[in-house]
Amino acid sequence: MKEWFQNLTVLEHVYLWLGVAATAFLIIQIIMMCFSSFGGDVDIDGDGDIDVDTDSGVSVFTVKSVTAFFAVGSWAGLLTCALTEGNMKWLSVLFAVIAGAAAMAIVVVLVRAVLKLQCNGAVQHEKLIGKRATVYVSIPPLREGRGKITLDAQGRFLEIDAMTDGDEKLTVDEAVEIVSTENECALVKKVQNIKENENV
Repeated sequence: MKEWFQNLTVLEHVYLWLGVAATAFLIIQIIMMCFSSFGGDVDIDGDGDIDVDTDSGVSVFTVKSVTAFFAVGSWAGLLTCALTEGNMKWLSVLFAVIAGAAAMAIVVVLVRAVLKLQCNGAVQHEKLIGKRATVYVSIPPLREGRGKITLDAQGRFLEIDAMTDGDEKLTVDEAVEIVSTENECALVKKVQNIKENENV
């Protein structure tokens, strides 16, 4: 084992340690989901947002899907290096990308299926007013478009469309409060802004 480790190439070391780290992180996510009723994803977001949504509203680039990409892709690349004895590095990279992309697609499909099961049934939107939620897909300012929020309410996990009257974009993972509902769409404000208004 020690001799095998010492004989690894730089690329194989990259595959190995990236695979170990990503796999460990993926296991932690699964454990957290098992002990939480809300296993929400966080989109890769920020000033340079990457909000690539499927037709069901589930973002392709989430923590779980990206972690699965690196976990599966790294092990696939390392395995390819072992089978080809490191003579075809480009082939290992190709297999790593293909395997990682396949794993990412599977995660997105599974999350979509789970959300559909959890969101079945009529939602009483008027009873959501005053509830706290988390931004799942970023919400444009001044009602320029819709994003999505997630919350636990009415005995289940909900994902619903959301807009804001604020002049700032609400980014993924921000805490918001539902102030009203219109046509099955929630109007939300940042929790911080609400607290500031209450103190005025």
